[in-house]
Amino acid sequence: MTIDAHQHFWQVARGDYGWMTPDQAPLLRDFGPADLAPLNRAAGIDRTILVQAAESEAETDFLLGIAARCDFVAGVVGWLDMTAPSFPERLTHYVAQSKWVGLRPMLQDHDPALITTRAFREALAEVARRDIPFDILTFPRHLPMLLETLATTPPLRGIIDHLSKPDMTRDGHGRWGADMTRLAAHPGLYCKVSGLVTEAGPGWSAERIRPWLRHVAGLFGPRRLVFGTDWPVCTLAASHAEVTRLARDLLGELYGPEDMARIFETNAVEFYRLKAA
Repeated sequence: MTIDAHQHFWQVARGDYGWMTPDQAPLLRDFGPADLAPLNRAAGIDRTILVQAAESEAETDFLLGIAARCDFVAGVVGWLDMTAPSFPERLTHYVAQSKWVGLRPMLQDHDPALITTRAFREALAEVARRDIPFDILTFPRHLPMLLETLATTPPLRGIIDHLSKPDMTRDGHGRWGADMTRLAAHPGLYCKVSGLVTEAGPGWSAERIRPWLRHVAGLFGPRRLVFGTDWPVCTLAASHAEVTRLARDLLGELYGPEDMARIFETNAVEFYRLKAA
C-alpha cells in the first residue's frame, strides 16, 4: 500500500484561508475528495493524511467531517491556537475525535520569535508529554528558534513538512543544512518528502532537487522519511502524477524495496498511529 501523508481539501467560500492571494489563481477554487480520488487511483495511492490549511478550529471540524465520509482519508492533522489559555482543554477535545491524528500550527506565517515565547513553549511541552504527532510547518528562518525551544522541551514526536522549504535555486545548503543536521539529531523528529517542486523554482528539475533530498535522506534515513504530495498546492508547479513519480524516482536511487515501503507507507502508519485499513 501507499500513503500520501500530506494533502489538502478546501472550500474557498469558507473564508478563513488567509494565505490565498490572487497570484495563486490555480488554487482559488474548491478541492475535495472527488477531485483527488481518480489521481490517487492513477498513482497507486491507497490512503491519505488530510492536513489543515487555515488557522481555525472551524476548518479542522470541516476536515474531520470530510474524513468521516471519505474512506481513503486515514487521518486529519488539525489546527489549534497553541498560545490560548484553553489550549490543553481544546487539545483533549480533538484527541478524542475520530480520525484526528495530529496538530499543525502554521508557524511559517508568524514571526520566528513566537516559537520561543512562554505560551508556545508550554503548549509544545504539553504536546510532547502527551506524545501527540506534531507537524512542523516552517521556513529555514524559523529553525534556529525551533532548535532553541526543542532544547528545553520533552522529546517531541514531530515531522518537518516540506524539508522546511529551503530555497533550492541557491547553491549550497548553508544555514538550512546545518540546522537540519541539528534537528535530525532529535530521534523523535521525522521529515516529509513533500513540497519539493514548489520550492525548486521555475523550471524545476530532478537534478536541482536531488542534492536537497539527498541531504535530508542522509540525515534522517529511511526510517524517518515520509512521502507526501502536498496536493493541490503542488499543482502550482507540477501535476499530482509528476510529484509522485519524482519522489519514487529520486528515493528509488537511494533505497531498495523494503526501505521504499517504509517511506511510502509504514513510517506514516507508525508516526501518526494510523488504524489498519
